[in-house]
Amino acid sequence: MDLPPLPLLAPAIIVVAMAFAFTTPGRRPGAAPRIAELAALGAFAVAVLSGLALLVAGPATLAVGPVALRLDGVSAVMLALVSFVGWVVLRYAATYMDGEDRQGAFTGWLCATLAAVMMLVTAGTLVVFVLAWVATSVFLQRLLLFYGNRVGARRAARKKWVTSRLGDLALIAAAVLLQMGYGTGEIAAILAAASEGVAPAGAAWAPAFLALAALLKSAQFPMHGWLTEVMETPTPVSALLHAGVINAGGFLLIRFADVMLLAPGVLAVLVMIGGFTALFGGLVMLTQPAVKTSLAWSTVAQMGFMILQCGLALFPLALLHILAHSLYKAHAFLAAGQAVEGVAAIRRPGPVAIPNGAAVLKAFVAALAIYAAVGLGFGFDGKSPQAVALGAILIFGVAYLLAQGLADAAPAALTRRTALMSVAASVAYFALQRGSEWLMSGTLPATPAPGPLEWALIVLAVISFGAVAIAQAMFPLWAYHPAAAGLRVHLSNGLYANAVLDRLLGGWALRHKI
Repeated sequence: MDLPPLPLLAPAIIVVAMAFAFTTPGRRPGAAPRIAELAALGAFAVAVLSGLALLVAGPATLAVGPVALRLDGVSAVMLALVSFVGWVVLRYAATYMDGEDRQGAFTGWLCATLAAVMMLVTAGTLVVFVLAWVATSVFLQRLLLFYGNRVGARRAARKKWVTSRLGDLALIAAAVLLQMGYGTGEIAAILAAASEGVAPAGAAWAPAFLALAALLKSAQFPMHGWLTEVMETPTPVSALLHAGVINAGGFLLIRFADVMLLAPGVLAVLVMIGGFTALFGGLVMLTQPAVKTSLAWSTVAQMGFMILQCGLALFPLALLHILAHSLYKAHAFLAAGQAVEGVAAIRRPGPVAIPNGAAVLKAFVAALAIYAAVGLGFGFDGKSPQAVALGAILIFGVAYLLAQGLADAAPAALTRRTALMSVAASVAYFALQRGSEWLMSGTLPATPAPGPLEWALIVLAVISFGAVAIAQAMFPLWAYHPAAAGLRVHLSNGLYANAVLDRLLGGWALRHKI
């Protein structure tokens, strides 16, 4: 069914604002920041209208000349998310960048990046998808080098450039294989064939290349270093990167979910790499003294968890993760300065409740009992083992907080608060899971029953995340042990994986100016 060219209006409006900003590239570029902000708000309105059109007319591929866009549940949600986050970032940037020598150019490149991401999430053909993917990376590179005279910015941009070009090559290879194997470049047709089990021999390696592109785009171990070093860029760029662009890897796997299900071995690799990156990033995050660096490592961990979800074939939950993480991380970066001021204003923090081993054990047993009770209330029938295991992993994080409330020195109010948080987290998980699966029914494939390999990975993931959560909860008890001090040093340096890449690229220079 043909739809009006509504989704195309969102990036088109942003492109107009971009062109206007580039006409006044210098300091205080007149109305350019305000126009860009209004354009993003208009794009969000277009996204809402596109969602309404989807409800009325159903999913469809829209062709406007050589450009083909896809409007379905995934693209509608992502377009609304990108335009909303873009509006928030542009509104913040108008004040944050006021007085900078190249504020107009900065606004233009920010708009260009947003427009490219909007084209990416609504792409209807492989050609449009690949072009938007590459354009997003190229435009973001200009923003990362806004302060091109800073050594740290150039080093991070170097690694980002290499990683992105490798990811581009992987995606192009996957697109070529899919085009040759299925005989069409229309994404909807490819997904429809894949959902019926059609797996052409010529496209057998396509899922592997898609997975490689996603891992590189989402800064998975060991190619994560650039993401933790892009601190020499303006805060609006950090917010846009960590709340938006970095999610492109997960979106790639979600968009081609039916194709990925044809390669269980590739999904298993995603579980292992994503799970390790999530644990690794979460531990390193705890050792970082700077707020923005800690947030960057948090993004590494969150992206790893998102890749883990995709590897477990929990694609609706992975999309929900993107939505929640984007909104949280945009707020976290834009409010980082206020958070630092708030902590500095605390003259004498109150006593810290340190749980002992018994309190930690009780906390985890209580959290799992709450999870089981809430799950029985919602009904475990119809829930895949992957989804149940993921909920248990998530509840481990709540158990960490619950342990603080069960410590001997904890006041009763803290105990009650953490208990209520455990119940609320369990209820929210089951409710949001059911809502996301209902919303994406017919758009994203259902999670298949796990085989022996999948069961082994599920058990390994639950045990690994549980062990790390227990270690984190008991960290204050052994934090001052000499062995712990040495481990803290190694973790604070990211186990030196990033240093290896630094040495490989040490003699290569990048010469770009915004």
